[in-house]
Amino acid sequence: MSGTFDHFVMFAEMRTGSNFLEANLNAIPGVTCHGEAFNPHFIGYPNRDEILGMGMAARDADPAALIATIRDRTEGMGGFRYFHDHDPRVFDLVVDDPRCAKIVLTRNPVDSYVSWKIAQATGQWKLTDVRKRKDEPAAFDAAEFSAHLEALQAFQVRLMNALQRSGQTAFYVAYEDLQDLAVMNGLAAWLGVEGRLEELDQKLKRQNPAGLEEKVANFPEMEGALARLDRFNLSRTPNFEPRRGPAVPSYVAAAQAPLMYLPVRSGPEAEVRAWLAALDGGDEEALLTRLSQKELRQWKRRHAGHRSFTVIRHPVARAHAAFCERILATGEGSLSEIRRILRNRYKLPIPAEAPGPDWGAEAHRTAFLAFLDFVKANLAGQTALRIDPSWSTQAALIEGMGQFALPDMVVREEDMARWLPMLARSAGVKKAPEPAVPQDGAIVPLAAFYDDEVEARVQDVYQRDYMIFGYRRWRR
Repeated sequence: MSGTFDHFVMFAEMRTGSNFLEANLNAIPGVTCHGEAFNPHFIGYPNRDEILGMGMAARDADPAALIATIRDRTEGMGGFRYFHDHDPRVFDLVVDDPRCAKIVLTRNPVDSYVSWKIAQATGQWKLTDVRKRKDEPAAFDAAEFSAHLEALQAFQVRLMNALQRSGQTAFYVAYEDLQDLAVMNGLAAWLGVEGRLEELDQKLKRQNPAGLEEKVANFPEMEGALARLDRFNLSRTPNFEPRRGPAVPSYVAAAQAPLMYLPVRSGPEAEVRAWLAALDGGDEEALLTRLSQKELRQWKRRHAGHRSFTVIRHPVARAHAAFCERILATGEGSLSEIRRILRNRYKLPIPAEAPGPDWGAEAHRTAFLAFLDFVKANLAGQTALRIDPSWSTQAALIEGMGQFALPDMVVREEDMARWLPMLARSAGVKKAPEPAVPQDGAIVPLAAFYDDEVEARVQDVYQRDYMIFGYRRWRR
């Protein structure tokens, strides 16, 4: 038994060569792969009803018990195949266990899709005798392939990130590597078993050896559809922000009304909090804040039919609010240490103390544009300072919320008066006032210096928010 691993999982997908890889793993002395142990439709293999004495009902009731059975009762090292649509509970159980070796089998997604379509058409999923091979051209469906590709890529990214966070690595095998005896024996060495293969298992035969143009009935249509796919994601908006947690302590829940506010920093937080308090009589002290996840779950259970929401702000107005409230100001709520560093190291042209009455629109505009330069570099991971939620993208903040509680509604600041009362009524609040209209109380209002250059600079910094939320130019 390996000093590093005591069982394994093969992450694969349909038509990637997983049957062939399993056959060769099982041919290695001291290794046993138990098939698709957590396929929701069968256990291990079709027409089987148990693995090492454990049936489907017991497996579904306690997947960890089957993993333990495979680990402890297999002679030598045991493992199984796992596809993205298998029991989702199993993913964390194996990924979080460093004693479980991870083998990742990949194949060109076009090849795997076409192979899958042919197998569907012929009903032949394995081939051991080429004389019995069935042949049927595949019909390429662009929408179906796009969904297929998206599911595979999403799972691979999830797997990669999980391994990165836990400091683990996997043994990657491409479909083309399966015929390489040295690679198979390298896998055995990596698993830590002593057995080696003298030759590859040849019982299984490749089912569709022809080129794609011969296997796809509508090959020109497939070529056109694939040409429209952004294979290298060239149209993406670059995003170097770290993934954010849900920031649960910042959530604000009403004591009585079944409404919960998930704030986006540098938005109209004061106005939304005042409106939320008004639903229960106007006392902001009664709002529930700094809650733990456990306390927030308890609140949800007490408030059946609860609704959650967040309010986003136009990127120009939000960047200006972050600059004024967190950097330019020196009082409560300002980021004094970051302010000092921005002045001294990044030469941000702001005074050592809060600006006085001689601080004019031109000086304010110059400092704001310099702040945008810093934020652009900061969001791109080019500075030594943390990315503060006050100026991180709203998209990243809302993605972080989704780890605990996705908002039922994302409301734009300019639409609060219309949508927040409607949201409250939908949650059972009979009298829901309109929230106050946020006012620009900055020492120099945004409208005093906003122009095409300011808009263009903000769009350059916050491309992701403009794209995701569909923002246009800021309106005074």
